[in-house]
Amino acid sequence: MGSFDVVPFWHVNVPERERTAECPEFLRGLSAKDLRGVSTPDSAYEILSWAEVARIVTANRLERFQRVPSQLRRYKQFSHQTAAGRHGSVAAFVLEERLRWAGPGASRPSGAPPFTCPDDYKVLYNDWPYGLDSRIVHLVVWTKFELVADADTGDLTDKARAEIEDYVSRTFRARMPEGNVMWFKNWAALKSIHAVEHFHVMLFDPNPDFIREVTNGDIPQCNKFID
Repeated sequence: MGSFDVVPFWHVNVPERERTAECPEFLRGLSAKDLRGVSTPDSAYEILSWAEVARIVTANRLERFQRVPSQLRRYKQFSHQTAAGRHGSVAAFVLEERLRWAGPGASRPSGAPPFTCPDDYKVLYNDWPYGLDSRIVHLVVWTKFELVADADTGDLTDKARAEIEDYVSRTFRARMPEGNVMWFKNWAALKSIHAVEHFHVMLFDPNPDFIREVTNGDIPQCNKFID
């Protein structure tokens, strides 16, 4: 039988001149899911269409959302560098740099009903979005107040779900076709950041001016991070 070279997983999607003999520290100890992701060539990854996104959200099969392999690698590198730097964790970075809620009392909610005080929430791009059709915009709504979940099921209470639905309708569905708006909240096991409440909003082919307005001109971290 002929022989062939097995490419180490940390070489996948990496130009030959940038490959290292040893596995980078930020790729050690990956979960089985992340290891499969990083080991997959970008060329073999299937970008999700809007119809597929809708099916995943409707069926609550959120574990099917994955990043493009090379982006997952960059995210792991960013997370490692952030945790090793002055912030100490991605959650602290988000609070300090993205939300600007890190000062004394800055992350404390006003006490007003959910989504009625603009200081209690912020809409930003997902810094490291999933592998989606390029027309899909992935936003995250961060809140200072709790998004109350049922103690037994871990799912949102009916009241919390209704409050989010009302906010999403007023903010997004009022500005674009209803069928082009989806939202979901990750289960605890799927959250990449546990310390700050948030849920996800996905929009199909929105007006860029509207996105600049609702995010206050935000730029996702994946467009700024230099690996």
